[in-house]
Amino acid sequence: MKHPGRHRALAAALCAALPVFADGPKLPGIGAAMQEMIAKNEIAGAVTVVVTKDKLLHLETTGFADVAAKRPMTPDTLFWIASMTKPITGTAILMLQDEGKLNVADPVAKYLPGFANLKTPSGKPANLIITQILTHTSGLGEANGPDAQKAKTLADLVPLWLAAPMQYEPGEKWKYTQSGINAAARMVEVVSGMTFDAFLQKRLFDPLGMKHTTFYLTPELPLVTAYAKNKDTGLLEPVPPRPEFGPRDRPPQGNGGLYSTAPDYARFCQMLLNGGTLEGRRYLSAAAMKFLTTPQTGDLPTGFFQNDTYGHHGANYGWGIGGGRDALARHLRPRRRVGHAGVDRSRERRRLCPDGAALEFPEQRRQRRPPQLPAGRRQRARETVRFPRPPFPH
Repeated sequence: MKHPGRHRALAAALCAALPVFADGPKLPGIGAAMQEMIAKNEIAGAVTVVVTKDKLLHLETTGFADVAAKRPMTPDTLFWIASMTKPITGTAILMLQDEGKLNVADPVAKYLPGFANLKTPSGKPANLIITQILTHTSGLGEANGPDAQKAKTLADLVPLWLAAPMQYEPGEKWKYTQSGINAAARMVEVVSGMTFDAFLQKRLFDPLGMKHTTFYLTPELPLVTAYAKNKDTGLLEPVPPRPEFGPRDRPPQGNGGLYSTAPDYARFCQMLLNGGTLEGRRYLSAAAMKFLTTPQTGDLPTGFFQNDTYGHHGANYGWGIGGGRDALARHLRPRRRVGHAGVDRSRERRRLCPDGAALEFPEQRRQRRPPQLPAGRRQRARETVRFPRPPFPH
């Protein structure tokens, strides 16, 4: 991230009661905002964390991890973090690039030979490159159905991706593509000689102190109960865990297979805030960090909240905090987004300081976009920041 001195927030709000359990320093307004969401049956509970590059500013638990059992949220409550796995997958790819073992401009077929025969809908050779599979612009088909559920390893999924018809010509558009991110995870295995979970454990989780982050559930780490709001009754109802994630006989899927705690994931975020380092150890080079935080999708519209259902929220939305409630936004002003792929940070919102003062940079003024926010929201200009693509040694 380019301006690590500014605040960033990590808010995990998955799972209905009103007690608050104080766990660390607290910023005003955040707990009240979470309590309001609980009162409206939007969530059952939350763990919220705010960090700078070198300091914990806020850690607060609210509500319950399991309503029926009256199990309160704690800092070590384990969540399925779903697509928050993707930035970690992108980080793993860039770590290998820093070592000269691959390049994001390389053909995917260099590491997964079966891709050499992949054809586009028009019958042309696909010639996919790593950047395309990381940025959801590959058009790669998805692995679905019984065969995908039988897969034990990431290698088992490769022929299923290749057998599925491609969805569109590579680079033609942006479409959320789970198979692409999992292909990146498989490439990490091929290049490193380690399973994807072992690579992350050795290279990221252990060094960063992410002691509860894992692909595989154990009885010692009880998982939070997820809830969905019943549209008819307005009540929260428990949702069973996704069967394709968690068991030991399932692949370590880079698209959304990880479980983690809020403090654990905050450590990963702090490493990014520090420009790829944490506590004296470097994980990503400055060039890799610049690539990680630079849009790679050109002028393609990205994101899937730009419709009437979602109130046209999040134009070019990526991984990050989207602003949300005014009470929270007063303290946690968003300034940067990192794309779901981990290398595609989408359009950047105007940078705002914690006190609300705006900071603009010259390159932002040149490329302003008009706001597209719902009525009643604070109107903020969105800008696109583009940087030249950094050269990487190959």
